[in-house]
Amino acid sequence: MREEFSRLVDGAGPPTVDGAAFAHLPDRMLGLGELRDLLLRPQCPGSVRDAVWAHLVARARAEGGCWTVACAGMALPALVRVAAWVAARYPGEVQDVEAEALAGFFAGLATVDLGRAHVLLRVVWAARRAGFAALSEALDAPVPVAPRFGPAPPRPGWGHPDLVLARAVGATVLTETEAELIGTTRLERVPVVRWAQEHGAPAPTVYARRRRAEQRLVAYLRDGPQPTMASDEGRKRRTVRSPPVVDRAVRPRRYDSTAPSRKSSTVVHKTAVFSGLGE
Repeated sequence: MREEFSRLVDGAGPPTVDGAAFAHLPDRMLGLGELRDLLLRPQCPGSVRDAVWAHLVARARAEGGCWTVACAGMALPALVRVAAWVAARYPGEVQDVEAEALAGFFAGLATVDLGRAHVLLRVVWAARRAGFAALSEALDAPVPVAPRFGPAPPRPGWGHPDLVLARAVGATVLTETEAELIGTTRLERVPVVRWAQEHGAPAPTVYARRRRAEQRLVAYLRDGPQPTMASDEGRKRRTVRSPPVVDRAVRPRRYDSTAPSRKSSTVVHKTAVFSGLGE
């Protein structure tokens, strides 16, 4: 994909974008390579990135061809990180899982809501989900061993941090933005201040959002998914009370005012699931 994007950018009549149509961009026609560099700068507001990406995705949907390649090339820094992490853990041919991730990206181009914020982030998460699905399927598959002994048990995938985040997104415990925030700042060790600048948000707000998201993630890993998940603005955990245990063997058959009262209680022990997420 890198070579195809390079040929597209350096070839005759390369695609360009009118920078005058977007705030904070130079008032001239911009090549895709220069445009990508401008969008990657921390000073570039998130609203500008979203506007440009909505334009690129709309062109890819309407015209396909070079504009689809242009979108993949523009997103290449993020796609490389996704593919590298998944490929390093994939037990099969690396090209297979990379192709799955890229197919997920192209599917995301066709379905992403251009009216919402973080267009690129949500398309890249479509690639993440596709790559993680392929990785999870491969890790869950029985491992062939020597004849007469049968297949080995499947290897669990919960210990992989990004798989944990991807499954939490699928369970609606985290939003895609929250998972990306945790993955980028915790696993890739990108400073929260830098992430906040790139997304046009105040750093204290981002710190608070990450803390709330991580609290929900810990509860999800410890207790399992709740019956319902509240909205991101104000999730409230529900306490599920177990019904009292009644010992039918000693309960009096009829009311007797002289019978001693009996109290029973239920003690629930919870075992935390190790998520593999570092602090």
